[in-house]
Amino acid sequence: MQKNNQSKLEFIALMASLMSLVALSIDALLPALEQIGISIRVQKESHDSQLLITMIFLGLGFGQLISGPVSDSLGRKTVIYGGFMLFVIASFVCVSATSIEMMVFGRILQGIGLSAPRTISIAMVRDSFSGNYMAKIMSFIVVIFILVPVVAPAIGKLMLDAYGWKSIFYSQLIFGVLVMFWLWKRQPETLKKENRVKFSFGLFSDGLKEFVKYKQATIFTLISGFITGSFMVYLSASQQIFQEQYLLVDEFPYIFAGLATSVGFATFLNGSFVMRFGMHKLVSFFLIIFSIVPVIYIVLFYQKENPSIAILLIFFALQFFSIGFLFGNLRALAMQPVGHIAGIGAAINGFVSTIMAVPIATLIGKYVDTTTLPLFIGFFICGLLSLLLLNFTKLKPINE
Repeated sequence: MQKNNQSKLEFIALMASLMSLVALSIDALLPALEQIGISIRVQKESHDSQLLITMIFLGLGFGQLISGPVSDSLGRKTVIYGGFMLFVIASFVCVSATSIEMMVFGRILQGIGLSAPRTISIAMVRDSFSGNYMAKIMSFIVVIFILVPVVAPAIGKLMLDAYGWKSIFYSQLIFGVLVMFWLWKRQPETLKKENRVKFSFGLFSDGLKEFVKYKQATIFTLISGFITGSFMVYLSASQQIFQEQYLLVDEFPYIFAGLATSVGFATFLNGSFVMRFGMHKLVSFFLIIFSIVPVIYIVLFYQKENPSIAILLIFFALQFFSIGFLFGNLRALAMQPVGHIAGIGAAINGFVSTIMAVPIATLIGKYVDTTTLPLFIGFFICGLLSLLLLNFTKLKPINE
């Protein structure tokens, strides 16, 4: 992996930048949802604006079914370039949209295009590392990746106020071009030619059969779906919660950034803790914390008005601190036994977890109207189902 003059640190930064294209496309748009809704004539009382967040995940899910397997055949970098070109086309569809249907189509297409850098960056990490060390590398990648949600809403708000919502899409394209140039110039191909598989239409079905042979890969992929789904509800409803329920329009980007640092801090700690305790123990412990925090919130505020913003932020911060220990470890645990089909494995893992997450987020998001209680009920249900899956498998750490 460390051919040419590329360092391990640069590899981590580049993989994080590839993943950050997705985060930037989601989080920078959050402050502009109301203005976009007005521009494309979305009714104010409708939840359709949330679709601009959840539908990009739908594209990400389905796109991975193509980009992952194809990258096992053609190589990682070629497929990333192709996905980015589709993202460029989709961005112009969004900019020229005059209806919610056209905008949603553009967002789905954006997701399909971005599925290439998102999925294949994980496959490139698996090409290069394994076991707890892979989890450690993933943690450091996610720490950098988390910086994007910290600054993206603030950047989006500045762009919105200065140049209008379309400028947010253009800024994403500029960032993407810079990352693609960096990838082309500095990153060697991680999938050697002798390890590539011949492309065929049975490539995915054969990979799926191989993937489901491994109980560890299957179970932790399903758990990822529940955790991702609950977090996606927050992403899609955060603008409504803070700007409409709490009337914190100007403060929203900074609140969002502060909560993102909770995830980032936990992910940073995970990079050290995972080498000491192992992925499996950390996932088990923080799934319990993830499920207990919403129970406390539900008991305190059931059938009551929203608590003060300070109380709400404390509960959110605790919830997201748990998530910081779950995201990278769940993905690494799922990928650990399928390193020999890393591209297809990353695609299946990403597809299943995302396709589970979209209906979860859409369903729960409909109820986040006047209070945040439905969001915490969703956290609890997703956490409980994840714990049941973990216990029923009776998995023991495998080659951690």
